[in-house]
Amino acid sequence: MSKRAFGLLPLMIASALAVTACGSSSGGGKNVALVAYSTPKSAYEQLIPAFQATPDGKGASFSQSYGGSGEQSRAVTNGQHADVVNFSLEPDVERLVKAGLVSPSWNQNATHGFVTNSVVVIITRKGNPKHLTGWPDLLKPGVQVVTPNPFTSGGARWNIMAAYGAQLKEGKTPVQAQAYLTQLFHKVVSQDSSARNSLQTFLAGRGDVLLGYENEAIAAQKKGSAIDYLIPTNTLLIESPVAAVGSSSTAQHFVSYLLSPAAQAIWASKGYRPVISGVAGSSKFPT
Repeated sequence: MSKRAFGLLPLMIASALAVTACGSSSGGGKNVALVAYSTPKSAYEQLIPAFQATPDGKGASFSQSYGGSGEQSRAVTNGQHADVVNFSLEPDVERLVKAGLVSPSWNQNATHGFVTNSVVVIITRKGNPKHLTGWPDLLKPGVQVVTPNPFTSGGARWNIMAAYGAQLKEGKTPVQAQAYLTQLFHKVVSQDSSARNSLQTFLAGRGDVLLGYENEAIAAQKKGSAIDYLIPTNTLLIESPVAAVGSSSTAQHFVSYLLSPAAQAIWASKGYRPVISGVAGSSKFPT
């Protein structure tokens, strides 16, 4: 059965349920400060050397910072140096647009500013000992849930919107969907600052189920972690944006490279769904 991904719901849902800066550089310098959300670090371990091997990337050096998407966005707004940002949520880039750090036209390209796609999944212990099959099962007695903190993590907000939207898709009213979220958060036993930290908490033995990115589940399985995951019938398409900050030509070239077929193949190898067609490895993802 194909999985149905629905569009972005208003971020005010997440906010309601959640218990002028100088961060840019200009010119043609070869030093690139990358500020990103927590999960793509391993992908950049391959992407950066691959870019440096291209004519545009020759001689480029990188500094890197990873953390919760909202936390990273606010840090750049408050003065943390950045030449390229890769966040979990589009509003985290728009915050920089409002601060005058990112061009208002940052998303005027073929991918609308997005560099990767993913979906929200339900990650379980190996063998799925709680026999979880979808969103309703998360409310079963004895099920403990791990999800990041929505104040700092973009992934947490995606999880909230996916859970809420799934209830609407199943015919529930908005009031009933909000009631589901209230019950769900009563099952939460850990809220870390980022999706990556929540994964580490889950792998350390906390909780029965983790709400997270499909790419994180794929990467954890490749590393031999004792987990399984399922894609709910109704889930959410996660679109992660990338943008250059300031006018560094090397940063602009790097952003363009991240959208190239070669880079998108690297993203796919790390469990991310490509944002362009015809990428090697993209056929492995269910629809």
